[in-house]
Amino acid sequence: MDRSRVPQSLYPFADHFLDRGGLRLHYLDEGQGEPVVMLHGNPTWSFHFRALVLALRGQYRVVVPDHIGMGFSDKPNDGRYRYCLQSRADDLVALLDHLGLVRGVTLIMHDWGAMIGMAWAVRFPERVARLVVLNGAAFHVPPDAHVPAALRIVRNRVLGALTLRSSDFFIRTAARTCCTRQPLPAEVIEAYLAPYPNWADRIALLRFPQDVPLVPSDPSYSLVSAIEAGLAQFRQTPAMICWGERDVVFPPRVLDIWQGHWPCAEVHRFPDCGHWVLEDAPDEIAACVRAFLGAPPIPAQNK
Repeated sequence: MDRSRVPQSLYPFADHFLDRGGLRLHYLDEGQGEPVVMLHGNPTWSFHFRALVLALRGQYRVVVPDHIGMGFSDKPNDGRYRYCLQSRADDLVALLDHLGLVRGVTLIMHDWGAMIGMAWAVRFPERVARLVVLNGAAFHVPPDAHVPAALRIVRNRVLGALTLRSSDFFIRTAARTCCTRQPLPAEVIEAYLAPYPNWADRIALLRFPQDVPLVPSDPSYSLVSAIEAGLAQFRQTPAMICWGERDVVFPPRVLDIWQGHWPCAEVHRFPDCGHWVLEDAPDEIAACVRAFLGAPPIPAQNK
């Protein structure tokens, strides 16, 4: 990927890479202090968390990976990487072990990042300090609580490939429909598009929805079941949920499921925000996160 396609003014961070069997996993590692790990979903990448990184790096160590196939990470074909939830979880284990993040970790998770993050958390609950969820799921979503028609189209090998890999239509559509307060600036949309300029580089955009387990025979079904079963052990862990209520991916019922698992979680609802709630409400969410972590508010002149 051509780094120059993403303006330094929007993404003023140093690049780091972890070798994963000959594949480069890109990540941000900004600031010092208590570790905060941010995990993106599809079709976003670490760029999605830029406002939070800037808001937290003065007092925390902020780590933000790009999943393999996303962002500045390598984008191998299926012969070199198995695009599935288990691989994502293993990558996260390897990264956090490499960085020595073995205790006191706060996870901030969006979309598929919630499933990936909680796969790690269930495996290493003793390392978790706090949990933050932004419009995502870490459990089996009931069939009537997502968009099954669209999901089945992209899971189809032929239709999905044509829809997600032949053009930038998928990302442009996501940028338009997942932000509901106001349209994203053109330069922000272009930054989201930058890692995915061609058919080969869009492979992960397709493999993510194809890995959504709908029936027990799907490869990731048992792992999602294990993650869901493990959520109860975090009922007393400090948790916060920031939820855009105009989400076209996860309707309000998914938030209700989270609250059923974590009834003590601090919940912030954003009625006019969409699935990319962090793009719609970056300042509000940064303030919520800083308060949740115990950091003082950011002075107005430094925002």
